[in-house]
This record gives sequence, structure tokens and C-alpha cells, in this order.
Amino acid sequence: MLELFKKIWQTGTVTERDVYQNISPRYKGMVEADTSSCSKCGECVRCCPTQAITITDKITINHLKCVYCGACLKHCGNKALLQSNKIYNILEQEQEFKADLLKQKIKKIMGGSLHIRHVDTGSCNACDFEMSMLSNPFYDVSRWGINFVASPRHADLLMITGGVTENLLGALTKTYEATPNPKIVMAVGSCGISGGVIGKTYANIGAVYKVVPVDVVVPGCPPRPQALLEGILLGLLKYEEKIKRGGTVDSGTTTI
Repeated sequence: MLELFKKIWQTGTVTERDVYQNISPRYKGMVEADTSSCSKCGECVRCCPTQAITITDKITINHLKCVYCGACLKHCGNKALLQSNKIYNILEQEQEFKADLLKQKIKKIMGGSLHIRHVDTGSCNACDFEMSMLSNPFYDVSRWGINFVASPRHADLLMITGGVTENLLGALTKTYEATPNPKIVMAVGSCGISGGVIGKTYANIGAVYKVVPVDVVVPGCPPRPQALLEGILLGLLKYEEKIKRGGTVDSGTTTI
């Protein structure tokens, strides 16, 4: 017992108040484009496995489709595409994520707690792994009243990972129908948002919005826990809008 207390004393508090302060400069985040250096050769367009890049008068990267594979960086001879460690900002009006705001919204809108049901519709488990980090001592989302639940009947938010496979189509629709209204649906990762590298096949339907209405999308392959927290905050803001509309279930299906 004394050794346990000694270890706790030496380790100190692991949970971080500012969850953004320790993003490594080596993190492979958003790919950024420098149009002035682009020769419009089109190599990046041809090598992109998800057709996330288009070139007109400038380079446009659809970060909802990008899987952060880095193929475009290798094929761009003019270095017009650059790797950053930035997380795609999904919050409207460039609103900066603040933990205090998240806690305040959960208290005001949800009465102090937010219940999330995770639904894996065919992911590679990368997004699921990042999601599991939300409950570890570093992020510790339970301090803000966020809890993952086993039953969709207890959930306020559905967090869906992976492109929807034919085998899991029924599980997704039943989970969606079992979740009380109004509810928030979040598609996590490039596969859940746009179908990812696999896309539409005989065994894979693809993007979540093709099956159920989606309120919030969190890009990445996989998205970091910080991005998931931004998605939860945006989901709460949209939940508040639904309540103001009288709890209607129309979510304005996301299209890519």
C-alpha cells in the first residue's frame, strides 16, 4: 500500500486541463496547400486514393475525404503540399474549443451529463482506439459529465465509426431507431464521412449519411481525441437547436 501511494505521489496528476497543449510537432495532421508553388501537373490528384484533391485555379483539399496517407506529399515535386500538425477545425465560426464551454453546455442543455453510444459499422478500429482515449486519465471526459453507455435507449449521442458494411446495416438502423429523440448523430473518421478508401462495394455501403441522418462529422484517419471533443461540443450546439425547434428529428443530412 505504501508503494502504491509513493507511485501516485511521484506520478502526480495525469489529467490535463488544456487538452491541446501536448500535440506533437510530429503528428501527421492536415495537409496544407501552397497554390503559388503548384505547377498544376496533377500528380497529387492522380495518386489520391479518395479523390480528395482537385486543381482549378488553386489546389483544393477536401479534408472530409482525406485519409492522411501522405501519397500526395511524395508525388508533389514542387512541394506545393505541406504536412502540418493541425487538427481540422469543425466548429462553426472558427470557435475555439474550450473545456469550460463544453462543461457549461452539458450542464445547461443536458442537465449535467451526456451519454454516448458508440456504434462500429465496419471500422479498422483506429477511430475506436482514439475514442477509447477519451476515457483515459489524460483526457478523462467523465469530469465534464460525459459517459459511454451500453444501451442506445440511454444515449443522447451516437458516435459512429467506419463505413457502413452490409452485415452491420441492420445493427446501425436498429440502434438509430432505439435512441430517443432528439438525438445527435456523429460520423467519425474519413470512412464514416465519405466511405474512405474502400468506398462503395458489394459488401460496403460507405458513408453513414447514406443510411441515417448525420448531424456532425469529425474528419481524420483517425481523428485525434481533441477533434472528437470538438465534435461533441458542436453536437451539443446542434442538440440545443433541435430543442428550440421542439425536438424535431430532422437533422439536415450531411452530404459530402
